[in-house]
Amino acid sequence: MSKTVLFWFRNDLRINDNPGINFSSKKGLVFPIYIHDEKSKIGSASKLWLHNSLLSLDKSLNNNLNFFIGNSLDIILSLCEKYNIQNVVWNKSFEPKSIEIDSKIESALGKKNVAVDKFNASLLWEPESILKGDGTPYKVFTPFYRKGCLLFSSEPRKPVKITKHLDIFTPDQRNSINTLGLSDGKKWNGELIKHWDIGEVNATNKLEKFIKNGLSGYKKKRDFPAGQNNSMLSPHIHFGEISVNQIWHEIKKYPEDKDSDHFLSEVGWREFSYYLLYHFRNLPEDNFQKKFDKFPWKYDEKLYDLWKKGLTGFPIIDAGMRQLWETGYIHNRVRMIVASFLVKNLQIHWHYGRDWFWECLVDADLASNSASWQWVAGSGADAAPYFRIFNPVLQSKKFDPNGEYIRKYVPELSKTEAKFIHSPWEKENNEYIEPIIDLKSSREKALLFYNQISKS
Repeated sequence: MSKTVLFWFRNDLRINDNPGINFSSKKGLVFPIYIHDEKSKIGSASKLWLHNSLLSLDKSLNNNLNFFIGNSLDIILSLCEKYNIQNVVWNKSFEPKSIEIDSKIESALGKKNVAVDKFNASLLWEPESILKGDGTPYKVFTPFYRKGCLLFSSEPRKPVKITKHLDIFTPDQRNSINTLGLSDGKKWNGELIKHWDIGEVNATNKLEKFIKNGLSGYKKKRDFPAGQNNSMLSPHIHFGEISVNQIWHEIKKYPEDKDSDHFLSEVGWREFSYYLLYHFRNLPEDNFQKKFDKFPWKYDEKLYDLWKKGLTGFPIIDAGMRQLWETGYIHNRVRMIVASFLVKNLQIHWHYGRDWFWECLVDADLASNSASWQWVAGSGADAAPYFRIFNPVLQSKKFDPNGEYIRKYVPELSKTEAKFIHSPWEKENNEYIEPIIDLKSSREKALLFYNQISKS
């Protein structure tokens, strides 16, 4: 009788380059499960993506993925007892709560004499393996990234393929994916998902398409939201439909130049976000730089609501926020612009921006979302200087000069001449929304507040 191995899928929803699945396939029959913790604070957009990603994975497993909802520890212990399972395998999550849960599960299984095998399937490098000479973690990206590249001679783990046919264990009964309730109460009524092709195969195809059509010129053109030089891989990476190792080694097949190097460094920034979260577990909540605890943030519900709806009167801001609501995604340059506007011009705490992005983004990622909002706010590790306040008009003129991006997401301005598209209030008989705030005075106030906390 073949040994049955319980494999626990998490944010690694793929078959290829999945170290845990590869290991399990060599051990015997694989019992693949996915557990949704109903207490998890996953955003609405992410729920829709997850539902569709699980459907895709289930199809890859010939409809043999088993779905459960509830407490992971209780469910895994129950399954081990019911089916006499002696080996449980999973790929590690590097989020603080997941690390805590994993430890409890491993301890409980150990007491039952059930073997546990864990693998790294989501990061290029183990966070604890990259430290400064004094044994402390890095707080600046460049030396962290340089150390990571040198640590393995610029060679992160190469992708692994299933070396043995995947034999599936079929239990006596199987729960439907609808048990998870991920597609219930969706704010977008499914419209958001029409913008995406979800799943492992589509993720790989998107990488190939990006390399062919978007990698050349990436360093310079990636900042232009109307262009085609963004990979759009972030949600696929977050849900593990494709691994960063596969991406790294596919890019490395091409001659090294400023474009491929810069793209890999962007992958490195994701890595750095997880590194910070691993070593500084309060990153999602607490200012990394404690002086920002004294910053006199204010909360104006009306201004916050206008920002969320893309009704600020600043076309590039409004385009970005409407793209977010319509597609579950926002271009990276525009993310920085809208974030800077919220925390610096409106002086609303970065927590509010973090929460809205978490609700609306299909690539909502605890590490990246937390680190990126702190970066823009100036309160994070290796953050942008606080006095770097993005001017939405100048940014718009520089990166969307003809207003293509604005016209796409702000149809009210579709017929506006290019010279007024970035600041329509300068046009006679302006019919667009008036700006909700004065850029100059709000900037000066933000800098005044910052100078006050810097001196205290």
